[in-house]
Amino acid sequence: MVQDVGFQDPSAEVLAAAATTFGLLSSAARLHIVWALAEGESDVSGLALRVGGALPAVSQHLAKLKLAGLVRSRREGRRQVYFVDDPDVVTVVQSMVGRLAEQAAESDRPRRLRGAGG
Repeated sequence: MVQDVGFQDPSAEVLAAAATTFGLLSSAARLHIVWALAEGESDVSGLALRVGGALPAVSQHLAKLKLAGLVRSRREGRRQVYFVDDPDVVTVVQSMVGRLAEQAAESDRPRRLRGAGG
């Protein structure tokens, strides 16, 4: 197989960072949180209601996402408001989840037989 001359393999550090990010997003709960935050910022209680998780669990997921630099927060009065800090991650998540949702919808549709009259 001939490799394109202009294509460079990423460094080991970049691959490790990508694997870490994908590892964080391999949790359905964290993926759902990023999906929800892609639509707009929220506090932990709003996220817990949206993703159907217990408040402490959602808070722990947010802490991990925050440590990884995928989300940030700011204080509004007594509450922390979370938002996505990396638009490229949002693009990847929306693309993958959106495509899988399309595939699921397509597989749920009844298939018409070829040649069947309408």
